[in-house]
Amino acid sequence: MSVFTSIAMNGLIEVFILSLLPTFEGRYAVIYGIGRGYPIHGTLVIASVAIFILSFALPFALPFIDIIMLRLEQTKLKRIGEGYLTYINRVRSKARPYVEKWGFFGLIIFVAIPLPGTGVWTGSLAAYLFGMERKKTVPALIIGGLLSILITTIPTVGIASILG
Repeated sequence: MSVFTSIAMNGLIEVFILSLLPTFEGRYAVIYGIGRGYPIHGTLVIASVAIFILSFALPFALPFIDIIMLRLEQTKLKRIGEGYLTYINRVRSKARPYVEKWGFFGLIIFVAIPLPGTGVWTGSLAAYLFGMERKKTVPALIIGGLLSILITTIPTVGIASILG
């Protein structure tokens, strides 16, 4: 049996897909997976793999997304571009205290905080907006993303063991 078949059979494909979504990411996908009764180790591995994928892919994709959104502003889909720019301004104001003051470690903290509006997606955008080098951005996103999973896993496992 292949690894992908095993993942799909255990329902962990749901955890993987949720782990890739903005704001949801691995931190909330772990809560979902454990709540659904999926194996804890499998849930953690799948959510962590998604963190690695996002941490490597997003810093390289963001410049292209910018180009697309700027072009959309000159079409009938200009509201999408305007919405993106509004989101960018919100990210800039939320992340500025962390990234400007503490740089690499600030980005780790910002990504690790398991609250909506933080995480790998927003952290990668913040690093891009503040001109952080990719060689610093990727490790900060990975460390912050994994810490975020850890921060949400510990209480989730505790609650699951009490209720279970």
